[in-house]
Amino acid sequence: MQESNSSPVIATKRRHSAAFKRKLLALIEQPGASVAGVALEHGVNANLVFKWRRAKRERKRPAGTARQTVLLPVTVEPQEPLLAGAPDGHATVDREGVIEIEMGGARVVLRGRVDPASVRSVLMALRETA
Repeated sequence: MQESNSSPVIATKRRHSAAFKRKLLALIEQPGASVAGVALEHGVNANLVFKWRRAKRERKRPAGTARQTVLLPVTVEPQEPLLAGAPDGHATVDREGVIEIEMGGARVVLRGRVDPASVRSVLMALRETA
């Protein structure tokens, strides 16, 4: 059995200065610049440059501009009581009404008696397109 005369390879993590990062980020902002091309030209991985760019954008973002939940206005009007014992097992309203839904830039108007499963299907379809 032969012994290896070579020394063990020690993996080192390269550290790049803030000036180097700023330089590359400025280069990729130039019109027609390619992140992959700039990274290759400077001997770094393109994914690392993307990471630096993402970090820079997050630092520039004002506090509180993270994705926020959007609350929609809802108006509830009194209706007649629900009647139990519908043939399909769902409660139904004794009178006909109107349901208007605005979501994802679309407006849906449902008139008359509405099956809850149908409303659920419409809402799921709207959610997928929003």
